[in-house]
Amino acid sequence: MAAVIWRKLPRRICDCRTYLKPSGCGEMRKPEEKVKGVNNKQGTRYGQTTFCLSKDASGLADYKVNSNPAAYSSTKRRPKQNVSSEVDDYSDALSLLAENIPSNVGIKQVCNTYTVTCSRRLSSVRNTLLELANNKSDEVQYTAGQWPANSKQKLDTDIVEIYDTKEDPRGFQKLRDAYRDLCFDSSEQGEPLSVEEGQKILRDVSFLKSSLTPENIVDFFCRLSRLPGEQQTAVKADSRFAMLCRYSVDNRAAFTLPQLLQLFEAVVRLQVSSPHTLLKSYESEFCHRVWDMGFSQLLLVADLWRCLGRGAPHYMEILLSYTALRWKELTMPQLVQLLYVIGENRRAPPELMRKLETLLSAHLEQMNLEEVGAVCLGFFKSKNGFSEQLMKQIGDKVATRMGDVSNYSLVNVMKMFRYTHVDHLPFLQRLGEVVPQRIPSIGTQGVMHIVLACASLHFREERLLEATASKLPSKVHYCRSKDVAKYLWSFSSLNYEPENAEVFFSSLTEQIHRKMHEFQRFPEHFLTSLLALAFTGRFPHHLINVALSPPFVQLATVESPFELKKDLFTLDGTVAIECPDYSGHRLPLHLQQEVTQMLWDFAKQDICVKPEVLEAAGLLQVMLGGPQFVKNHLILPHTRSADLEVHFDASGQPLPLNLEALSEKAQKLEFKFSGVPVTDKLISQLAKCRAGSSTLKSQPDHVSERERVGITQNVLRTGVEGGVHSGLNLKLFQSGVPLTDGLLNSLTNTKIPIEKAATQPQGTSEIRKLAIQVSNRNQYCYGTHILLGLHSMKRRQLVKAGYVVVELPHWEWFPLLKRTRSEKLSYLHQKLYSSLD
Repeated sequence: MAAVIWRKLPRRICDCRTYLKPSGCGEMRKPEEKVKGVNNKQGTRYGQTTFCLSKDASGLADYKVNSNPAAYSSTKRRPKQNVSSEVDDYSDALSLLAENIPSNVGIKQVCNTYTVTCSRRLSSVRNTLLELANNKSDEVQYTAGQWPANSKQKLDTDIVEIYDTKEDPRGFQKLRDAYRDLCFDSSEQGEPLSVEEGQKILRDVSFLKSSLTPENIVDFFCRLSRLPGEQQTAVKADSRFAMLCRYSVDNRAAFTLPQLLQLFEAVVRLQVSSPHTLLKSYESEFCHRVWDMGFSQLLLVADLWRCLGRGAPHYMEILLSYTALRWKELTMPQLVQLLYVIGENRRAPPELMRKLETLLSAHLEQMNLEEVGAVCLGFFKSKNGFSEQLMKQIGDKVATRMGDVSNYSLVNVMKMFRYTHVDHLPFLQRLGEVVPQRIPSIGTQGVMHIVLACASLHFREERLLEATASKLPSKVHYCRSKDVAKYLWSFSSLNYEPENAEVFFSSLTEQIHRKMHEFQRFPEHFLTSLLALAFTGRFPHHLINVALSPPFVQLATVESPFELKKDLFTLDGTVAIECPDYSGHRLPLHLQQEVTQMLWDFAKQDICVKPEVLEAAGLLQVMLGGPQFVKNHLILPHTRSADLEVHFDASGQPLPLNLEALSEKAQKLEFKFSGVPVTDKLISQLAKCRAGSSTLKSQPDHVSERERVGITQNVLRTGVEGGVHSGLNLKLFQSGVPLTDGLLNSLTNTKIPIEKAATQPQGTSEIRKLAIQVSNRNQYCYGTHILLGLHSMKRRQLVKAGYVVVELPHWEWFPLLKRTRSEKLSYLHQKLYSSLD
């Protein structure tokens, strides 16, 4: 028995004719049968296939036929296949091969006239092939109008969780006929082309070759684009299609603009792979023709590039330059389509976006809600924000018809509110009324963006949060690592514990374990998740041990593009205070010191010098007796906010703790004064005696030392009457000034005994430490007196560290800043001493 081996021979041109008798064929071995020389590796669709013939065909022994069965395959090529799928593909290929045999053959000999031209060493430039027939990226192809995100067909996927990154953003295009000239519609496809007609076109290409005219090339491409998706894959693997592509590139300058657009649209329907050389040539050609095109044609080309899944940065750069000069000519649909294209390409000059924002304000009333969502997404993706005025106009428009807006557009509007950080109370209130009922119909990622926007605006809408918490545990397996982090941060930042808090937080913690492979790529999400859990007082020690381990610290501080040292420092400091039984890894000491210094440098320039903080610190110094009794610093540096620290002894007397301020004051006094000579005249004036008297008016002997000290304090105390600083109380000088050691030391510039003044009780149990919090509205949920998660955690940790927390809330302290000095002193006195009771 003789055998004919079909084998793909690279780097050679074969034009062979083989005559076989159909009746003479014997058995055919299936691919899974182990035959010597057959390639059985998984993922290889066809290797060497052995056909066993009868003795009548013995004359064909050792005859080699170069063939490419995959070119006739009716199924998609996949990078990985099991044995059963290989058998099915094998059978399909043979059945399709049989279909191409003329019907009048009967028992006559069959002439195989198939010519393979697969050489890459052809002398003619016009026959030089592109990287198509052997391009591995073509192994996975999709039918016309069908995008890679075809999880919609998976039976185990919830329909609500489906999100098509290419089709969903294009929903606005279906609501207005004006977009038909601006974008590609994959549903508009002519009558399907048969397989036989497709093969005839390829034969014509190989026959005409360099005689192909631009009209022929456009016609062939358009007709081939009407092939069924499965046949398109086979056609694109055919070398004659590569030849057709080569001719289209060589003749690209000869195409008229309508022909070039029609040709490119056919290429998109065929879903030619992104790295193909053909596309590079087309981009160059379109760049040369930009200034000969109008906005409609320019936007259509940009949309075709998007549908093809390929970026065209050079073309987009020229398009945006064109737009910057003629932006006033844009119609409303053209503006919306342009913003969609800009968003998908993720970049645009800020100067152009400001011009487009002006145009958008003029057209806003004409837009429907889906178009509003599209322009919001375009600005958001290109990292450009709206002005507060425009954002409020959008909020008004959506709030009045929130029941009609789609989930997708609503999410896009919420993204823009988060990016611009504009608080629009009527919009947010309407959101709390409408959206909780729609939560079950919104995908997990969409809900995440809604609650994340609310958390960014500090808007605590309990109905929305409760509806989200009730849905999420059953859908948590759809959460990516980013979704887990943002859900946890949103709830913990708003300091909200839902009714099913334990189930809610435990399900997200379990998802962290399942997504650890993603967190290794996105360490910022891992730290966000753990910090959010820490806000709520939950500390998974095993996950914290991973986050503070040397490999992860290296990943977060060196390899990550984000600044994560402060997050690591906050997590480490929190564990030190709240987890005494934790025995895992800790942050290295040098890193703790580095971040502490970084935070203190920032606090000195920003937090500690806020007017409300300085006012409180200054009044406390007056009330307690000097700067040495008040310290404006970071008690817990890892909480990233400043405090005013005050100490009292057991009897309620203030204790000095700010030695630096006392030392600075002494240095200033020493620098300013060089001493005052004490003469009899000066002493007699101070003692209310006549000048030149040799005797001093002394105090009566019956005045006790305690009374003398009291008189001195009254003399030096600053009077406050009616909010006006009256200086020294001069009425006390009518009968003379008692000469005390303090007064004489001041007059003669005697140094202040700092060490003596800073003496505190030996036992720490005798000290009452107060942490005074000068808060502002950014530390509270919007319109409430509920602290945000980080600041709530800080106060919890201050108590654990032994401090008494004294609040100066913004709704009390800020109005007092406009009142009299005595009112502010009275308020602070009541706050401090009432906390000591």
